[in-house]
Amino acid sequence: MVAQHDLAGPVVAAGYDAALFDLDGVIYLGPVAVPGAPEGITALRARGTRVGFVTNNAARPPAAVAEHLTELGIAAGCEDVVTSAQAGAQLVARRFPPGSKVLVVGGPGVWDALGEVGLVGVRSADDHPVAVLQGYGFDLTWTQLNEAAYAIQRGAHWVATNIDPTRPTERGIVPGNGAAVDAVRLTVDVEPEVAGKPYRPLVDATVARLGASRPIFVGDRLDTDIAGAVAAGLDSMLVLTGAHGAAELLAATSAERPTHLGYDLRDLLQPARACDERPGEVSCGGQTAVIDSGRIKLVGTPTDRDAAVDALWAAANLAWRAADRGQQTDATPAVSIITAVLSRR
Repeated sequence: MVAQHDLAGPVVAAGYDAALFDLDGVIYLGPVAVPGAPEGITALRARGTRVGFVTNNAARPPAAVAEHLTELGIAAGCEDVVTSAQAGAQLVARRFPPGSKVLVVGGPGVWDALGEVGLVGVRSADDHPVAVLQGYGFDLTWTQLNEAAYAIQRGAHWVATNIDPTRPTERGIVPGNGAAVDAVRLTVDVEPEVAGKPYRPLVDATVARLGASRPIFVGDRLDTDIAGAVAAGLDSMLVLTGAHGAAELLAATSAERPTHLGYDLRDLLQPARACDERPGEVSCGGQTAVIDSGRIKLVGTPTDRDAAVDALWAAANLAWRAADRGQQTDATPAVSIITAVLSRR
């Protein structure tokens, strides 16, 4: 298959009836939109692609998320948003009857999700909850973590909305819900049931809501977004506007490798990047990566962002091919050049 990303051909989105988008790092970074995201979503909808927004961030209820999207120029209603808090509440509801008490760790998104399925949120382990639902909250306190530990130690079933260790913001990377889950894990002898990516409940719920038969998932994290798509049997696209970049992509395990690579979600509206593989080298869009004495290097230097993404896709496929053969490689030379080009304004 010859790599010609710059030649006319079917756009990536043409192969799918729906697109599922992670939010943090793909659609927005905190209060601001990722450049090009509103225009990209509008263009996808104009061509008939169904759109769903899938977030591991459990802090806000769908209505608040939809309002934020609308403020950023992306029309959205509650029905377009599925959160890990909703998926987590569904997991609890399958185990316990309506009216059951559930200890809440997190913000309004967790409280609202429990109410949607007829469960009663409580704040203290002394309220005898049957379960703990732990999600991200902007005002998370040590008291909440302590109460979760007490409740789980007393036998409450533990559900985590997600276990993302970090979360991208407009100011940088910050601790995610996974860090808080780890804090509770230190005090108990059980593991949480997890609703969010990379586990299937959240992705499955979104696919069902959209009624999609062939969706693609677009995310910025390999360990949650892309791994979640792989686990659910979906194609995926990694975008480079959020948490993970060149170094992480080249080191991806077989369960974390995307079907497509784009700089941002607008690459759904471009022809797919494809690779031409030959012994010891891989090319994509005019960019070539080779293995030289165990080091992955580029033949030449990409001159712009699109070329850098082509080079990254070539280097990633070369690194994965080597890893699958048990060959150890050092990707530092290629990663350094690609990262430098992508960081240019």
